[in-house]
Amino acid sequence: MKAVALTRYLPIDDPASLVDVELPRPVAGAHDLLVRVEAVSVNPVDTKLRSPKPLVEAQPKVLGYDAAGTVEAIGEAAKGFKPGDRVYYAGDVTRPGSNAEYQLVDARLVGHAPQSIDLADAAALPLTTVTVWELLFQRMPFDSEHGGKGKSLLIIGGAGGVGSIAIQLARRAGFTVVATASRPETIEWCRSLGAQHVINHREPLTPQLAALGFAQIDAALNLADTDRYWDVLGELLAPQGHLGLIVEPKGALKIGDPYKAKCIGIHWEMMFARPRFKTVDQHEQGRILERVAGLIDTGELRATRTETLAPINAANLREVHRRLESGATIGKLVLAGW
Repeated sequence: MKAVALTRYLPIDDPASLVDVELPRPVAGAHDLLVRVEAVSVNPVDTKLRSPKPLVEAQPKVLGYDAAGTVEAIGEAAKGFKPGDRVYYAGDVTRPGSNAEYQLVDARLVGHAPQSIDLADAAALPLTTVTVWELLFQRMPFDSEHGGKGKSLLIIGGAGGVGSIAIQLARRAGFTVVATASRPETIEWCRSLGAQHVINHREPLTPQLAALGFAQIDAALNLADTDRYWDVLGELLAPQGHLGLIVEPKGALKIGDPYKAKCIGIHWEMMFARPRFKTVDQHEQGRILERVAGLIDTGELRATRTETLAPINAANLREVHRRLESGATIGKLVLAGW
């Protein structure tokens, strides 16, 4: 089968950083689905795993943690699916990824793809959607239906892949959403997704929020830079507020006052934790994706794909990695077809 892989960890401008390869077609294990991959998306986790380091892989390593495709075969213990089903999923960083014509994925991590959108749009959703749902509605103490009523939520990095779905899920739950963006096109993107207010993360946040009437905020999702906004969020968050984080800090963080004084909840999210550590509730990720597919099909959520490159090959994947590393992308970039 065709695949895109690496054996050395190189800068993305090096043509050897991601290369086209031929690999054996895998065979489904007990809990697996064998999926014919038809579209993939790229996330910061891909660029971080691929980033330069003095390591050489003995065998080609396939990345890719957002996919949509068609079930080709099922393992004997896999439930809820049959050959021919259209599915979408993020998968598991401890197994070969989705940048291949065929991929094995644990059925418990998979959802039936939304019926109202194509597989390219579906491929943009899984990782970011599971990330936000787990963080906002499972790690943080907010109900997915009405948990934000009467509450304010600041989303730092509103126009990125995670921010794009966070705005929508937060609005649906009833939050008053303040997103951050800095360019006219990213500001408009955040507003189009439902953010009631957009402020500039390149400028001090406190006076901008005060001008909007927010002396404090009830909750925040820092999706961009944990270190940079740590102190200001400690001041801005209300007593017994909540902070959600997804980006590993570069240095030590002071987790005492004001966080301690205010009893602010600090919540980490890593959506690969369930599959990586084989938790008993791995099936929650499949359940989330099934629920979100329903919300897409009823028009309550929209897909976040902004561009599609074709086909899925090393050159196009290198280009998408390069754009992600620039920090200037909006929504999700998708690759489709072989």
